[in-house]
Amino acid sequence: MIDIAYALGTGGGTSGQTGGGFGALVPLILMFAIFYFLLIRPQQKKQKLHRQLLTSLKKGDRVITTGGLYGRITGLTDTVVTLEISEKVRVKVGRGNISGLAQGENPSPK
Repeated sequence: MIDIAYALGTGGGTSGQTGGGFGALVPLILMFAIFYFLLIRPQQKKQKLHRQLLTSLKKGDRVITTGGLYGRITGLTDTVVTLEISEKVRVKVGRGNISGLAQGENPSPK
């Protein structure tokens, strides 16, 4: 019975592979390139644009936060933005929570 198990196994040191170790790396390199161009690079561009937006904020800009609040900037520091969301109603939000400039009609004060 043991003789049959040895007969069914692979022979000697030849496994039938050609090309060595580099052939096994080609699919991994190809997958990394696809991930880079389809996922990583566009995300980096988006983050760069958001950083530029945050550095270019100034008083009087109408913005929208990630929470959906529309408001006009009345005060700025390095980390905090003060928004006027209604007449005499001001809230402080983290500068990173500004998602973009508000465009068109919105319920923010004039």
